[in-house]
Amino acid sequence: MSDVLTVKNLAMQFEDKEIFSNVNFSLKKGSTTALLGANGSGKTTIIRILMGMLQPTSGQVDFNSETKIGYVPQFRNIDADYPLSIRAFVELDTPLFKNAAVKERVNHILEETNLTEIQNTRMGEASGGQKQRAYLAQALIDRPDFIILDEATASLDPMAKVELMELINHLNEKHHMTVLFTTHDIPLARKYMKDYLLFENKTLVSGQMANLSREVES
Repeated sequence: MSDVLTVKNLAMQFEDKEIFSNVNFSLKKGSTTALLGANGSGKTTIIRILMGMLQPTSGQVDFNSETKIGYVPQFRNIDADYPLSIRAFVELDTPLFKNAAVKERVNHILEETNLTEIQNTRMGEASGGQKQRAYLAQALIDRPDFIILDEATASLDPMAKVELMELINHLNEKHHMTVLFTTHDIPLARKYMKDYLLFENKTLVSGQMANLSREVES
């Protein structure tokens, strides 16, 4: 498998506060990796660096030239009177005048994310799990091969968490999509991710989820 992403000697500092240093890792195409660590350890910062929203203090981030990122954020409680339907929300980044190919693409994604039957439901009336699946569907419009889940299961009920992660598992197995899952839910990560990256003592350690110390969960 080729590397989707390689990070070398990455360091980040805000004024006189060091967030992390000497961070090195790579992600293989089709891999599933949990990004773990306590609040404030650097998870959000490194995601913002990968998304191009922050420049690191030093180090290098190299993506495969063919890599295209999809991003699913943490649960957001959309106002009850939010007017867009689930379908219209998923279509936000598509052309205003949609040709047959775009419509077919949207139809396929709604079907793959189990949203077809509720596509006309207003986002404001959708459940938390349905909203997150709509965010996932929106992220899939541009055909990414690398999906970042940024605490995407936080605040969801247990059934909605499993439903979302089963979809991610499907995308990984059927489309060989690379997954980076930022989470505090280590049992969920153990079930769906094969590898981990863990922030400890201002740097990053890596390994297989099966070998992650149980002490990390406490």
